[in-house]
This record gives sequence, structure tokens and C-alpha cells, in this order.
Amino acid sequence: METDNGKGLILAVASSVFIGSSFILKKKGLKRAAANGTRAGYGGYTYLLEPLWWAGMITMIVGEAANFVAYIYAPAVLVTPLGALSIIISAILAHFLLKEKLKKMGVLGCVSCIVGSVVIVIHAPKEQTPDSVQEIWTLATQPAFLVYVAITMSIVLALILHFEPLCGQSNILVYIGICSLMGALTVMSIKAIGIAIKLTMEGVSQIGYPQTWLFLMVALTCVVTQLIYLNKALDTFNAAIVSPVYYVMFTTLTILASAIMFKDWSGQDAASVASELCGFITVLTGTMILHGTKEEEQQQQASSSDLILGSSESVRWYESRKSTNEEHLISLYSPEY
Repeated sequence: METDNGKGLILAVASSVFIGSSFILKKKGLKRAAANGTRAGYGGYTYLLEPLWWAGMITMIVGEAANFVAYIYAPAVLVTPLGALSIIISAILAHFLLKEKLKKMGVLGCVSCIVGSVVIVIHAPKEQTPDSVQEIWTLATQPAFLVYVAITMSIVLALILHFEPLCGQSNILVYIGICSLMGALTVMSIKAIGIAIKLTMEGVSQIGYPQTWLFLMVALTCVVTQLIYLNKALDTFNAAIVSPVYYVMFTTLTILASAIMFKDWSGQDAASVASELCGFITVLTGTMILHGTKEEEQQQQASSSDLILGSSESVRWYESRKSTNEEHLISLYSPEY
């Protein structure tokens, strides 16, 4: 393995460890914050005062930074599949630290998501790395990608304005969909920024180009939006399910955005296309299994609550009836009679 690929591999593995751990730290911080104020899932921001949440935030930033540098040294086909390690790490930590049990069907869903995503990434077309920020700007303003951006932003606005109030607390795809759609745009912007930094370090300054700063503003906006809705997803749903679903949707949409922007789909053979379709079907199946597992857990919790409530009502009725009978007996044996 080449030296640069070795560096990219080490950075990608380290990134997965940090990112997988950050999910758990942020989840524990959100739980503590919810005990002292409004939950993030209901629009609260008390988690910003929780040190454990900030520890998770810093851990995630370190992981994303390592992932960002990994893309400079190694191709995406090597770096992207290693993101699946963060799913495994977060699921294991959630099992031991958050006591969030992942059932057998959940494990099957995780495996399906990982396998499907890896198949997609392995058979995805190779990227053609641009030589300047201006070249990326030309690609970003082509009609096909502008249509993709318009559709993406329309879906995001629909999810935020319509579906979030309607089913955001019950459907994991609402919050994760927003994160993933914005995440794909983030990657496109981050790629431009990475090329600008690399060229600047090599002596070809890209700081003077307005496109560099525009890509930076887009990246910051998308990252902030991702963080807000990722916090809502973690606060509302099981962390062991949030991680794989987010990974699947983010990876799929990133590959799609990259294919549209960089026209990587041209020249692919039938075997690669068939493999990608199989990967998408596997990913879809895994996502459905994971979502079904979450719904089953919610139904079981609701049934348990109803059973406990019913038992409590029966006890109260029995005690009330017993009290009434005792009062009646006392009145019968009263001296006044």
C-alpha cells in the first residue's frame, strides 16, 4: 500500500472511532440536559450548557477533521466504506453505556445497511479530482447540479415545514433525511475547500477567489443545520438505529450528488451498474428493518404503559370499592341503627 493511502487509512479509522464515540457522548449529554429543561427534540437548547454534550461535539469535530484530511491523502473508495466502523462502535458503546439493547432484527438491519453501503461505494465510479476551485465552481453551476440542489432544498424545506411538525417525533427518516440531504451538499463544499487548502499549501493561493469563501459559507450553513437535526434525532430515537440509518442515507446521497456534479456515471459497465442496484436494494431493506425494529420497540413500550396504567386503575377501583363496602358495613353495625 502506498504511503499516502496508508495515511488515509489510519486517518479514516481514527475518524470512525471518534465519530462513533461522539454519538454516545452527545446522547448522554442530551439525556442530562432533558432532565433540566426542554428536550432538543421539542426545540430546546439546554444541551448547550451540558459539558458532556460539548465533549461529544469536540470528539465529532476531531473525527470529521480526520475524515477531511483522509480524503486528501486517499481516494473516496478507500475512505468512505470505513465510515461503517462508526456504526459498529456506536452500537457497541450504546449497548454498554446507554443500555440501549439492539435486538437480532436490529443487528440484521445494521449488517444489511453496512453491506449494501460498502457494495455501493466499492462499485461507485471513480472521482475525477478538479485542479482548482474555479473548476469546481464550473461543475457546481452546471444545469444538472443546479436542478439537484433545487430539488434537495425543496425536500429539506418540506421536511422542516410540513413533515417535522406532523411526524418528526415518530418517523426517524424526517430528521435523518434533513441531515443527509444537507450533508451531501456539505461534502461537495468541503471538497472545494480541501482543494483550495491543498493548492494554497503547494504555493498556488486560492484565498483570493470569491468561490472559495462562498463554498466555505455553504459548508458552514449545511454543517450547522446537520448538527441541529442530528441532535433532535439522537434525542428522540435509539442511538444504535440513528447511526446506521444516517450513514446509509448520507453515503447514498453523497454518491448521487458526486455523480451528478462530476459526471462520474459515464463509462460504467453493466456489472458495476447491477452491483450498485443490488447495493441500493440491500440498503433499502436494512433501513426498513431498522425502522421496523424502532416501531416495534415503541409499540411494546406503549403496550407496557397501557398494562401498567390498567393495573393501576384496577387497584384504585378495588380500593375504592373496598372502602365503600367497609363504610357500608360500619354504618350497618353503628349504634344509631
